[in-house]
Amino acid sequence: MASGMRCRVGRILRSASQSKSLNYTRSHRPLSRSAQVRRRPRKEYGYALVETALSLILLLTIVFGVMQISMALYADHFISDAAREGTRYAIVRGSACNASITPCPAAATDIQDYVRTLGFPGINPNTMTVTTTWPTTGTSCTPSSTPCNNPGNLVRVTVDYQIPFALPFAQVSTLTLTSTSQMVISQ
Repeated sequence: MASGMRCRVGRILRSASQSKSLNYTRSHRPLSRSAQVRRRPRKEYGYALVETALSLILLLTIVFGVMQISMALYADHFISDAAREGTRYAIVRGSACNASITPCPAAATDIQDYVRTLGFPGINPNTMTVTTTWPTTGTSCTPSSTPCNNPGNLVRVTVDYQIPFALPFAQVSTLTLTSTSQMVISQ
């Protein structure tokens, strides 16, 4: 009985060891990542690098284009605000303004200096042009003065701003933003 038991146990152990060895042979193991890479043909090695480079060029061009357009929209918003602020400055400094407000009355250079000193972040005041006009509204200016900045007349402030617009792989160009504001002089 002992010898029959040994044979049976031996067969079980042998079959277990054979099945273990089959699981760990080279043909039955899953390939590691480095082994999979080694099996590629030699001519395909650089394709991933080229595809990544081309994708990055396109992606970065789009990202920088969106940034430039965002900066242009930001500048346009603040240029229109600067024109409104300049007009508000001019309407309270007409020919009938209070002597406690300086300068009284405001000239075109005073309005230009005021608008340039507003100090909007990211806006270069050196590339900003401020033009102030007092258009004729159909009534004569009494007393006759130039500019006609009596209460009831109009004042118009136009702000031009030059912003550099650059995209990767494209020429740098300058974009001109213009905003005009017009109000009735109150003082």
